[in-house]
This record gives sequence, C-alpha cells and structure tokens, in this order.
Amino acid sequence: MQCDKCGFEMKFTTDLETGELVSCYDCGQEYEVTKEKPLALDLAPMEECDWGQ
Repeated sequence: MQCDKCGFEMKFTTDLETGELVSCYDCGQEYEVTKEKPLALDLAPMEECDWGQ
C-alpha cells in the first residue's frame, strides 16, 4: 500500500482487522482498514470536537 499523502510504501507485518486504524510510518497520515483480504485502506475519519458542548 502506498500512502496517499507522501507516497511512502507502507508494509504491514501483522494481520489487520476491519475498523482498525493504522498510520503511515513516514508522515503519520491515519488510515482505517476497510477490508482485510485483500487489504484495503481508506483515510481515517476525522474526530469531531464538541468544544465542551
């Protein structure tokens, strides 16, 4: 898998599960595992801040 942000070639040595979050080793971009086999990643959803409301 190649990072969309920096182009770094990401390789994972462990099995990943759907819904798990992983980060690019080079730039830190977060991805969510959307499919296990074959592995598919999508940009991780942004956390929404409630600003104390």
